[in-house]
Amino acid sequence: MLKHADIWAALDALARDHGLTASALARKAGLDPTTFNKSKRITREGKPRWPSTESVAKVLDATGASMSDLVGYIDGAAPRRPSPTMPLVGFAQAGDRGFFDDSGYPVGGGWDEIPFPEIGDPHAYALEVSGDSMEPLFRDGDVVIVSPAASVRRGDRVVVKTLEGEVMVKQLIRQTAKRIELASINPAHTGRSLATEEVSWMARILWASQ
Repeated sequence: MLKHADIWAALDALARDHGLTASALARKAGLDPTTFNKSKRITREGKPRWPSTESVAKVLDATGASMSDLVGYIDGAAPRRPSPTMPLVGFAQAGDRGFFDDSGYPVGGGWDEIPFPEIGDPHAYALEVSGDSMEPLFRDGDVVIVSPAASVRRGDRVVVKTLEGEVMVKQLIRQTAKRIELASINPAHTGRSLATEEVSWMARILWASQ
């Protein structure tokens, strides 16, 4: 049986999960800021006062929540929110023009997505390794998480894209104003020395799915 205290507790929880007080929630919904005050939840005669259906509808509209979300709060559990995702880009896509801007941030939406926790860079993306040039550290099918916003230092493993569209995973050995020296992760492959003007962008690898 639905109790008076349950619906108010649900509204309080909804407000809290949106970083709002009860008064701020009412204001956001276009209501009088005192609408959800605790003093308004009981009549002068001491009887429970229920929120109007109109007030509840305005709150749901203002927060983007659904009635099932509110029921979840009433049942004592916050509604399930979708797991955060990030773009999953293949090596062939990474080499295509149009998938990234000049700073190495993915643009558009022609990729798959994978669930992954927030890492502090909303533009981070997953890159699926193909081929054996990065073995034994990264194998075909492994996924690496790349953050264009992360600072790059000597010794970091990085994804580099040249202006010609070549994409490679290497280890940064040295970077000057004129050149970028890279070591190959697979000892069977040679390192690379690139002029700075040859490089479209370079981004640090934060995590790998090994």
